Amino acid sequence: MSDNITIRSACESDAAALARIYAHYVEKTAITFEYTAPDMVEMERRRQEISQHYPYLVAETDGKVIGYAYAHAFYGREAYAWSVESSIYVDVNTRKHGIGRKLYEALEKALKSMGILNINACIVVPRDDQDPYVTNGSLNFHQRLGYTLVGRFHNSGYKFDRWYDVVWMEKMIGPHTVHPRFPAKNETLFAL
Repeated sequence: MSDNITIRSACESDAAALARIYAHYVEKTAITFEYTAPDMVEMERRRQEISQHYPYLVAETDGKVIGYAYAHAFYGREAYAWSVESSIYVDVNTRKHGIGRKLYEALEKALKSMGILNINACIVVPRDDQDPYVTNGSLNFHQRLGYTLVGRFHNSGYKFDRWYDVVWMEKMIGPHTVHPRFPAKNETLFAL
């Protein structure tokens, strides 16, 4: 499947697909700590807000959106301008086909072109091996892509009558020099 995947910038007409993909993770997993799945109007509002400054990408095959990834501000202070937090969601029916890797590779390329140097990922992890709502899959996925573990926060979220830990992982994608170029905004990218 991964040979006929197109990665492109998300647009307004993708809102229903984004909402559909995300709803599974909200309603059936602890991967996200939202309790109620946002509708397509809210997903479009979020996409528009994020896209003003950062890449918001979709993976598409045969005209159908099957995953998305985006980056957003890591923390709202100027000195964090070179750092972002990333998120990725792949349609539950198309996972394990290389879609996530393609999305993250394109996201990383776009972020590098902006002048971003650090990508951070906040990942929910199970507290035991028998958890029905989350696995170590995302942790392992990020490790395969070169992210390193930087910390674990215990009992950070409560969902499905369980407490969940989160881990933070990071990946350095550029040199940390004195007087780095200030990152560009999203509209200057996307020669994917």
